[in-house]
Amino acid sequence: MSNIKIQYYKSPVGKLVIGAYKEKICLCDWLYRKKREVIDSRIKSYLEADFIFSKSEVIDQTIIQLKEYFNKERKTFNIPILLCGSEFQKLVWTELMNVPYGRTTSYLELSKNIKNINAIRAVANANGANGISILIPCHRIIGVNGGLTGYSGGLKAKKKLLELEAPFIQTTLF
Repeated sequence: MSNIKIQYYKSPVGKLVIGAYKEKICLCDWLYRKKREVIDSRIKSYLEADFIFSKSEVIDQTIIQLKEYFNKERKTFNIPILLCGSEFQKLVWTELMNVPYGRTTSYLELSKNIKNINAIRAVANANGANGISILIPCHRIIGVNGGLTGYSGGLKAKKKLLELEAPFIQTTLF
């Protein structure tokens, strides 16, 4: 069985677990999220691998880039990513990566962008199953009315990430 190298990173908005498989990031997620075991099981099963605490060059680079992001020195990431999910989930996560820094969108808009307007709930579920937070910016998804919607890192973390990216963004829950 292969290994997924993991390390923890304490970000300014919460603790992350970062995982790499064959020097690609397959996990960058909130350590204390509700679906931690579900996400971990999906990734382990998909890769037929297990977690091991170990050093990794790509994890080190990810931490450097995350620190730059939190210091407002980086708006995009150039880390190799390995998506571990269904074809539909991968489609949604790929579309999420097209949402630019400082911008927000809704599940409805994401559904339109993948040319499946009737898939709003499925898009929301795929967004919630994202195991590569921040790099795949699911925090940029807000309600159609401009309000904050659920977030695996918690609404407090989501609000802080949105404020970091664009202090001028206002939502109805601020």
